[in-house]
Order: sequence, then C-alpha cells, then structure tokens
Amino acid sequence: MTAASPNSPTEIADILAFYASAGVDEALEDAPVNRFAEAAPRPVERAPAPVAPPREEPPREDRAPERPAASPGLDASKVPDAPARTVSAAIPDEAQAALARQLATSASTLEELRQHMAAFDGCNLKATAKNLVFADGNPEAAVMLVGEAPGRDEDIEGLPFVGRSGRLLDRMLAAIGLDRTSVYIANVIPWRPPGNRTPTPHETEICRPFIERQIELVNPKVLVNLGGPSAKTLLNTSEGILRLRGNWRVHTTASGIAIPAMPTLHPAYLLRTPAHKKLAWRDFLEVKAKLGALSQP
Repeated sequence: MTAASPNSPTEIADILAFYASAGVDEALEDAPVNRFAEAAPRPVERAPAPVAPPREEPPREDRAPERPAASPGLDASKVPDAPARTVSAAIPDEAQAALARQLATSASTLEELRQHMAAFDGCNLKATAKNLVFADGNPEAAVMLVGEAPGRDEDIEGLPFVGRSGRLLDRMLAAIGLDRTSVYIANVIPWRPPGNRTPTPHETEICRPFIERQIELVNPKVLVNLGGPSAKTLLNTSEGILRLRGNWRVHTTASGIAIPAMPTLHPAYLLRTPAHKKLAWRDFLEVKAKLGALSQP
C-alpha cells in the first residue's frame, strides 16, 4: 500500500518538523523529487534480433594485440593514468592531539589562537563544516560561556549560539543584566559535526587544548558550562548535568589559575524541556550573585 502524499500545510509542517528533529537540514538535490509519483510503465519486451554468423578470424599471430575494454565515453588510453581519489579528512589520533596541544600552547593571543585553529587540519570535522566557529562577544568580559558544538545556523554564520538556542540564551542573559557585549561565548568543538551528531571522544580530545587555551587567554572571573558535554570536558567529571547544575565547581587552567564554574542546562535542552527553565534561572541568579561578590573590594 502506497502512503498518501501530504496535502495540507499542517501535514507538510509536521513532516518538515520530523525531518528537522532527525537531523535532515539540507536538500540533496536542487529540484524537488516527487517520490509518490506513479512508476513509469515498463518498456515492451521485443524479440531478440537475429544473430549474424561469426566471421572467420585469422590466426592469433596475425591479429593485433587486444586492449582492455574501456567504459563508454572514456578514452581507454587515458584510463590507466587517471589520478586516484584523495580524502582530505584527517583520522583522529594521538599525533593530531599532540599537534593541537602544541599549537594551543604556542598561541599568546586570542587572534593567534584563532589563526592556529583555522589552519589546523587534524580534526576530521573541519572537512564537513562550512566555517570555523571561534567565539562571539567581549574577550575582556567577566563571564565566559562554553557550549558543546555549533549547529546548522552557527556553522553558516561562523558565530556560536545564533539560532533558536542563541535567542533563548540572549533572553537568559538579559534577565540578569547581561548581553553579548558583556560576555564571551565559545564552544568546546569549533566545527559543526555533520547532521548535528554527537562529537566522538577522539574529536573532543583533539579540540580540548584549543578551548582550554581560549579560557586561559580570556581569564574570566566566572565560567558557565552550557550543557553536560561542556561541563564534563572542562570540569573533568562524569556526572550528569542534572546532578552537576546549580553547584559551583572549579576549572583550573594550565597555568594554575582557578576559575569558578557554574554548570547549567543547555538552551537547546530547555527548548525541548521548558519545565526545566526554572532550574536554569536559579543557576543564572547564582552567576549574578557571584559576579556581585567578586566585584566587591
């Protein structure tokens, strides 16, 4: 039985929403294809043409040497010389992680770190991403927020948290008197994983030196971990975010500086679970109170 094609705008919207939740966010072809169209009629079978009798061949020593058959439309003389296809994506391994650590350590400024990351080819995520998503906001801010990885909108614009999650984050910041000019925002992973999949542990470890050096160069008074992956990576813990959130932790930089860190729920999670917005609100009030305490002489 063939499924009926959606006709109403509501049905079409439901299907598009399903595709979006499944990670389908780009068309594979320029023109739409109607998969519900009836199959084309099968061609009529014709009787085979009469076969001509084989011609008498000369002795083998008088025949020209045979050449390998070539595909239609190709010059057979050029087939052996065709270049082999190369893959530009790098395989995550310890050598790439060591190179990332070396590049991150050598960066003395945020701009130098950004240039090192833009030139780094050791993470396979770079091969499928459109842009490097380095950071947004004020690099001299007292608050630094770190998420996990860019999404589709972030990959297109090259900035973190610019989609629906970003708009919610802007409202959360405004509720405690902050905005993008008074905070600094980055991600653990600077390249979008294809289809918004979860980054692998190897990919995270390769990118870890970059975000740790980025935090060290910004040197914020307060670090806010948006979501479980950010908290687990930067706080070296395996606890879940619902257990971590609301409790002050410490992120220690390579130079030994201890930065108070508040793990909280990721805005994307709050969009899916609006009832937990009250928990994130409490966490942001803790951040506001901590900033007030740190600003006192």
